[in-house]
Amino acid sequence: MNNTKKIAIIGGGLTGLTTAYYLKKSGFDIHVFERNNRVGGVIKTNQKKGFTFESGPNTGVLSQPEAVELIEDLKDDCHLEIADDAAKARWIWKAGKWESLPSGLVGGITTPLFTFSDKLRLLGEPFRKKGSNPNESLADLVLRRMGKSFLDYAVDPFILGIYSGDPKKLITKYALPKLYNLEQNYGSFIKGSIKKARIPKTEREKKATREIFSVSGGLENLIKALEKNIGSENITLNCKDLSVQKETEKTYKIGNENFDYVVSTTGAYSLDKIFSFADPEKLKHIGKLVYAKVIQVSLGFNNWKGIPLKAFGGLVPSKENRDVLGILFLSSFLKNKAPENGVLLSVFLGGVRHPEIVGLSDREIEFIVKREVSEMMGLTEFNPDMMEIFRYQHAIPQYGIESEEKLNSIELLEKEHPGIILAGNIRDGIGMADRIKQGKTIAEQIQSKN
Repeated sequence: MNNTKKIAIIGGGLTGLTTAYYLKKSGFDIHVFERNNRVGGVIKTNQKKGFTFESGPNTGVLSQPEAVELIEDLKDDCHLEIADDAAKARWIWKAGKWESLPSGLVGGITTPLFTFSDKLRLLGEPFRKKGSNPNESLADLVLRRMGKSFLDYAVDPFILGIYSGDPKKLITKYALPKLYNLEQNYGSFIKGSIKKARIPKTEREKKATREIFSVSGGLENLIKALEKNIGSENITLNCKDLSVQKETEKTYKIGNENFDYVVSTTGAYSLDKIFSFADPEKLKHIGKLVYAKVIQVSLGFNNWKGIPLKAFGGLVPSKENRDVLGILFLSSFLKNKAPENGVLLSVFLGGVRHPEIVGLSDREIEFIVKREVSEMMGLTEFNPDMMEIFRYQHAIPQYGIESEEKLNSIELLEKEHPGIILAGNIRDGIGMADRIKQGKTIAEQIQSKN
């Protein structure tokens, strides 16, 4: 197929590449503009001293069928890797030791993570009145329906693991829309989960298994597969000072080229420079989006002498006042991440509660990691065979109280300037599957109009 419409995609991360891939597949003339010297955004697979590790997202969750479909479409160039069963176990740090996060009724009753009164209180959850505040924080929602110990030792570490955020500042409707809709549509988390489980799923819906996934050889192979199918001739790198000019009511100019559509997948903090013709007040509302600052430290051990690692990883509740957010045990559930008998860990620090940690020196970070990992993982000696530190000033957007105003401003700007589409993780979720779904959806929307 061929289509005369020209489409610019600003940002060569997962969202932008997915959008470009499906538009090109549908016959559109597309071009990707990327500010860095490579595509993929923060997705990058590294190899050092026999360890294979990511600098960026370590894994994804198959929460959307679009994620499976994309890798199926790219089957000649990359292959889905599903995490081993060890990934089903999650640990929570409490009072100086790891506790397993319960996954069933018996575990929920016997776990020391939650207080006896909150366990009893949970029995009344199906009968509590549903909330009426669409801007209720996640913390307030959990306190209202489940109790403080569930907030402190389940939801808080869960949010640290996903958003590196604070449940007091995240708005449930935007940060965890599926949880919000359980209460709104069914009146209860428990009743909603039971009723949803009974609804027959289509074959396509069954693809969203919620399993942990990667790609054989590392997540960068997904990026390379997309890049190959898009074609390097359709990608321009090192676009440091890119700006979009409005030519006519429905056409836009980048450099010397005119485009009918411009899809932006960049961060909220750069939109005012790219779209200088747009209403600055609306851009200001979008630019209020807060980002968590995060440090990721990859650690490799050829001969592990710590505690057995048969889990996805461990999360550290804010209440425990540690200097790490959590630790992933990547070699426990993904193949070929470490030499035989070796271990690969990813340690996370910073987040919205401790953004100052990102400003520490490498030596100071190493000292913190040595202290925390040694104590928490049962190491008498801390001598990693590989250590790499990665810093992210704009790691994860926080869908907070400004979300409604942000989304309204995006909608108004797109109406005022037909052909402009503001996407990326400024809306529609932060996970890899969310990014893939958004990219494919945008491509389908453009295709349906042409």
